[in-house]
Amino acid sequence: MFVFEQVLTAQGWRYNQLIEVENGLIKTLQDAPAQHSFASYQGQLVPGFIDVQVNGGGGVLFNQQRSPEALRTIMQAHRQHGTTSLLPTLITDSYEAMCDAAAAMIAAQQQGIPGIIGVHFEGPWLSTARKGVHSERYIRPPSDQEIALLSDPALGKVMVTLAPENVEPEVISRLTAAGIKVFLGHSEANAAQVNAALDAGAVGFTHLYNAMSPLQSRAPGMVGVCLARDSYAGLIVDGYHVEPQACQIAFRAKGTQQMMLVTDAMALAATDQQEVPFFDTRIVREGDKLTTPDGTLAGSCLTMIEAVKNTVQLCGESLENAVEMASLTPAKMLHMEHQLGSIDIGKQADFMLLDSSLNIVQLWQQGTAINKDA
Repeated sequence: MFVFEQVLTAQGWRYNQLIEVENGLIKTLQDAPAQHSFASYQGQLVPGFIDVQVNGGGGVLFNQQRSPEALRTIMQAHRQHGTTSLLPTLITDSYEAMCDAAAAMIAAQQQGIPGIIGVHFEGPWLSTARKGVHSERYIRPPSDQEIALLSDPALGKVMVTLAPENVEPEVISRLTAAGIKVFLGHSEANAAQVNAALDAGAVGFTHLYNAMSPLQSRAPGMVGVCLARDSYAGLIVDGYHVEPQACQIAFRAKGTQQMMLVTDAMALAATDQQEVPFFDTRIVREGDKLTTPDGTLAGSCLTMIEAVKNTVQLCGESLENAVEMASLTPAKMLHMEHQLGSIDIGKQADFMLLDSSLNIVQLWQQGTAINKDA
């Protein structure tokens, strides 16, 4: 049992709280007795973060190392920075690479690697006009065998990012019926195409503002439809992908129950590495910004605790709002809010202690205290 000075729950802050964990779940959450001998912690206890867009970390890119061992490394790298659950993300690649990624995911779940809860296929059904750093040679329309691959329930939670101008609404409905969370992105779609995709079952947008048709007065584009309609949206709050005021617009338009903080992290995240190969080019680090040699943004080296800090410090959001967008909202999007996303009885004991500067003092995953280097 532990006693915490401040605990952030879905209902707000609670003070001087006793938490008991059993079998990785929160068994007790109640006021602590005046006199006790339990370990006591000063600071703010917040839920573990859930990142639904993680290409890599700790020196590993999922596209390049499609194995359960690679997924373990990525999870361990991001766990040191507050992420207790994530969706490893495969960027546009060959069908063979998709099969390898699926096999790695299934093996990781069979091995019980903590925190690996599913997979995100970002592509290959994208727009070449808005491909960003995705390899154009692998961008293609969906095939029946690819749809069948993504529909395997053994994968856990599955997200796919697609461009709706290149994927028929009937296919989106088929994916949705299989339990796949369809997100829209890397797209030049007009508003009618985006609306049709949402009506067919798409539920959100991948890295809002980036690599999508912009908002204009007579052409709302993907950005405009995202801001106007009830839907989820990921946002990369690293100070490079989106200006803080544009972040503020998104937060005001959609609210914390629809916005999700994501990292879009590459292999360089949680490392000191300065450069890595990437398909036919390379990714170079300049400070905390990742680009290809021609200056194209290439994911990020962001971590979730940094995303939360930036949301508070650059965008003026409260810690409570930032944490909700990093935990409970992605849990709800994945329909996992009864297991993850907040500190409550019966939920997984994933939480971390923050100091007054929002630095992580200690983190617990499934009730186990994680060492700094683990």
